[in-house]
Amino acid sequence: MRLDLHGSGAGLAPVAERVAALNARYRHHAAVAVLEHALGDPDLGRVALVSSFGAESVVLLHLVSIVAPRTPVLFIDTRLLFPETLAYQTELAQTLDLRDLRVIRAGLPDLALRDPDGLLHQTDTDACCALRKTEPLENALAGFDGWITGRKRYQGGTRAALDFFEEEEGTGRIKVNPLAHWGREDVADYMLNNRLPRHPMVARGYPSIGCAPCTSPVKAGEDERAGRWRGSEKTECGIHFINGRVVRGPMTKEDAA
Repeated sequence: MRLDLHGSGAGLAPVAERVAALNARYRHHAAVAVLEHALGDPDLGRVALVSSFGAESVVLLHLVSIVAPRTPVLFIDTRLLFPETLAYQTELAQTLDLRDLRVIRAGLPDLALRDPDGLLHQTDTDACCALRKTEPLENALAGFDGWITGRKRYQGGTRAALDFFEEEEGTGRIKVNPLAHWGREDVADYMLNNRLPRHPMVARGYPSIGCAPCTSPVKAGEDERAGRWRGSEKTECGIHFINGRVVRGPMTKEDAA
């Protein structure tokens, strides 16, 4: 039975039980199979794809456009993105025929109140991410039981032990990571074999692309996320949770337990 992605998720079992069941059910599946079958699995409920339209986003967007083209795609426009990212988003929306693309932004009244001069990122990056990304996404996800991410184990840090499905503690939602087991070469091969357009800034030394004020080029030998919030301990924007808490920096021993 295929699930109506816009239908009700009422009557679902507790999220921890559903995550365990989904991981057991699809543990040995490949990414395409995880998407194809799990998106129609009653244990998952209503789901959306959250995409930054960044360096590797086109892979998951392409997969979802083929497997489940009616899946809502949520794009967070922080109003501080590179112009190249906005142009790339427009290009991919047309190329992949994204049928339910929803652009998510912070409200202008909130921006006027909390970041009137647009310089909050210079004094408090966590507050800026919360205002422009975390809170708008939370509002957008309120009607869903889960969301699809492009996170992968090879990206390291808090992502090194990803399962296909994980509980987003404190929200009652499931996160789906269909590319969790993919390596860097898998991503490159998929893009090449399917002739997918690359984000134009990748060739300029940006393997991980966020907001313009907080993203810098990465030098040879550096971690691919070294250009995000360079000079600080911050490594995540705050939309991912560990043990029920937002993680905006390296994991502590307590977090990893």
